[in-house]
Amino acid sequence: MTTSTSSSSPAHRPDRTVAITGGYVVPVSGPPVEGGTVLVLDGRIAAVGTDVEVPEGTRVIDATGRWVLPGFIDGHAHVGLHEEGEGAAGNDTNEMVTPNTAGVRAVDAVNIEDEGFRDALVGGITAVVVKPGSGNPIGGQSVAMKTWGGRTVDEQVISGSVSVKSALGENPKRVYGERKQLPSTRLGTALVIREAFTQARHYAAARAAAATKGEPFKPDLALETLARVLDGELVWDQHTHRHDDIATALRLADEFGYRLVVNHGTEAHKIADVLAERDVPVIFGPMFTSRSKVELRDRAIENLAAIAAAGVRVAITTDHPVVPINFLVHQATLAVKEGLPRQTALEALTTNPASFFGLDGRVGALEPGRDGDVVVWSGDPLDVHARAEHVLIDGRTVYTWDEAAHRGRVVERAERFTR
Repeated sequence: MTTSTSSSSPAHRPDRTVAITGGYVVPVSGPPVEGGTVLVLDGRIAAVGTDVEVPEGTRVIDATGRWVLPGFIDGHAHVGLHEEGEGAAGNDTNEMVTPNTAGVRAVDAVNIEDEGFRDALVGGITAVVVKPGSGNPIGGQSVAMKTWGGRTVDEQVISGSVSVKSALGENPKRVYGERKQLPSTRLGTALVIREAFTQARHYAAARAAAATKGEPFKPDLALETLARVLDGELVWDQHTHRHDDIATALRLADEFGYRLVVNHGTEAHKIADVLAERDVPVIFGPMFTSRSKVELRDRAIENLAAIAAAGVRVAITTDHPVVPINFLVHQATLAVKEGLPRQTALEALTTNPASFFGLDGRVGALEPGRDGDVVVWSGDPLDVHARAEHVLIDGRTVYTWDEAAHRGRVVERAERFTR
């Protein structure tokens, strides 16, 4: 079986051309292939199947006895924004000076040398959506990016602006309540969001009128961003835990007509039928935490299975550094233990987060035309004993497991860019 044919053009770049052969290939978007081959040409998947023609001279990774999957995606993390082991000096997660910071962009603060990105490779994660934090009702723009390989963050970006982070519930209420300013209640938080989108509607109309008349128009970066949300270009990423806050998120989405994705969704199981009816996805987690605040009183790993059983499309988050990013797959494993179907768990790590953010033309499955982000596992990745042995991004090996030395090896900058 094969899902594409390949070219044997001698012009293929050798550093981005590779065949992973003989493995148990799990495309996620289709049925598994026993003894399959994944052929990556010039950084893109060219073929997946059992009768794939491998061009002469192609680098080969023997995956016999191994599992081969697409790289995993963490759909909500702060890696590179809230750096490992740096304390306040490495924390650029929240710009908490005003409730609406829609104009700020996560990409402007990502440090690609953050140790968290190396941890991501250990966990088989090749893409991540990095988001501002939840201190503000409107926190700013997220960035979808690869977890390794660029000279600068820009060379790792898949999409520089895929969503806008927003927060309901305790976090903005606490931050601004301590300052005795708006918003210090849930009422005020909803007001901030509602007023911002009302202004954005008027702004978009005024901008269109000015363009029609050929008149100059002064841009406002925050309102420009919110206008893109109203146009459907950007997802509205809603941090929300409690079911009543999720209901507020739905109400606001109905008022303004934007694309909503619930982030965290601790109590989403209580209104899962409503979310399913509206096809509102949930990025669930993090799961490896204590019940550290009121919103988390009903935190339970089995809630994810209940949400998915209702027909809600789900993904999984570590909220790194809340949970180390390499534990993403382990959260999925325990969710399966608590009733989440295995296929749904794999989709929650791959195809679902890709589709939520419009990245499914690039990442999330082993399909011809998608990026060559491939991970060879020692066994079933949902087995806690399995390891990521080879991690490839755009066809380049970025991480390998050295069994003899019993340690992983990341291909560092000096090796990647020395000529």
